Amino acid sequence: MAPNQVSSEEDEELYNDDDYGDDYACCCDDDDQTLDDLDENPCLRNNGQSSSKVITRDSLLAAQKEDLQRIMDMMSLSEHHARTILIHYRWDVETALSVLVEKGRDQLFAEAGVKIVERSDPCSSSSSTLYCAICMEEKSAHEFTTMDCVHYFCNECWTEHFIVQISEGKSRRLRCMTHECYSVCDEAVVRNLVGARDPELAEKFERYLLESYIDDNKRVKWCPSVPHCGNAIRVEGDKFCEVECTCGQQFCFSCSCEAHSPCSCLMWQYWVRKCHEELETITWMTVNTKPCPKCMKLVEKNGGCNHVTCICGQSFCWICGGATGGSHTWASIEGHSCGRFKEDEVKNVERAKKVLYRYIHYHNRYKAHTDSYKLEASLKDTTQKKIVQLEDRESKSKDFSLVMNYLRMKGRRLKK
Repeated sequence: MAPNQVSSEEDEELYNDDDYGDDYACCCDDDDQTLDDLDENPCLRNNGQSSSKVITRDSLLAAQKEDLQRIMDMMSLSEHHARTILIHYRWDVETALSVLVEKGRDQLFAEAGVKIVERSDPCSSSSSTLYCAICMEEKSAHEFTTMDCVHYFCNECWTEHFIVQISEGKSRRLRCMTHECYSVCDEAVVRNLVGARDPELAEKFERYLLESYIDDNKRVKWCPSVPHCGNAIRVEGDKFCEVECTCGQQFCFSCSCEAHSPCSCLMWQYWVRKCHEELETITWMTVNTKPCPKCMKLVEKNGGCNHVTCICGQSFCWICGGATGGSHTWASIEGHSCGRFKEDEVKNVERAKKVLYRYIHYHNRYKAHTDSYKLEASLKDTTQKKIVQLEDRESKSKDFSLVMNYLRMKGRRLKK
């Protein structure tokens, strides 16, 4: 047997994924996934039942208005309050309506941050002066603004608050400045106050509100084409499906990657990460960052304390990456202890060797198939040219349509 060949028994063993369940489980602990989750592809369960619709930039506003109008008619609300509710429920009208039926109007408003209070506006009196609790100054009443929650502050403080929030990308749900008040501020008031100081930032705020229909909507996603075509795709039914934009881009709606069925999204992400990312970047990220156990975003430590807090609010231990409570001292962290030695870590070295050898095995075959595809694409072009020449010479005696249709079908399936 040649040195580089593998016996049939060894090859069969390499393809037996059950033997590597623990190895892949250790790679997927952050997502609480096992090998069964990696292999299961939800895209294959919908059986083509999901329908998709392309949303252009011109039709984006109309699509958003349609959902807003449904909430406004059902609950007799203004557009501002309807938008607040839909953003909270990720633009899922059916979920918002089910919460209204099951929990009631008051509970729905409390969860979404909507307050409708029928009280007199203290800022309506033009002859009085009011005290601003933020800047601690007394000013004329006409320099104050009252929100739906009846809390009022001076326009300068409101404007500074809005500018900071919009600049930090938190413009979709701008809350009142009062402590423990979760009411969302009226977008018309935000637009007027910010527009008087910074018109460009006010336009940015408007764009954020409009694009929230896509960014916060679980059934709508931007087309991942490069350069970006400006379109979005909305699916009806099962969101685990593969869709095609009018620009020709085919992608998986669940993970926004290129169409990869029958491979599952999680398995595809692991494979692309291993094959395409730069080694230097991976090395730096591995050494200097760790994933948040809640949102899985990479966090870089910028201080000496091993108690780290992600931007999503989750606290975790920098040493082991486990989720912890918020209270901590230099000696201990609330609800967490990772100082004890774990025997499982001793097995990680041998396990890593098996995983590496398995990866090399599959990568060699993946590379061979990729190279074959490139050669076949060149052969396809040559065959098509030859068929065109034969059709010109023998178009009356022979029919080459079957071959051409086959080549078109295969080319459409294989194109990237």
